[in-house]
Amino acid sequence: MPKVKTNSSAKKRFKVTGTGKIMHQKSFKRHILTKKSKKRKRNMRMDGTVADSHLHFVKRLLRLK
Repeated sequence: MPKVKTNSSAKKRFKVTGTGKIMHQKSFKRHILTKKSKKRKRNMRMDGTVADSHLHFVKRLLRLK
């Protein structure tokens, strides 16, 4: 039987918390930041959680299911 491999791109992009939630970095924080408000940029610093609709797919990529 071959080994089951974790998706390499997914393991770089997602992090599993102790409670089992899957976190990701927020998007739109790389460039063209001058037109975005301070509040918007500050909220993008915090990690977001993966939505319930995508959770089954992300778990499959990370081999958690």
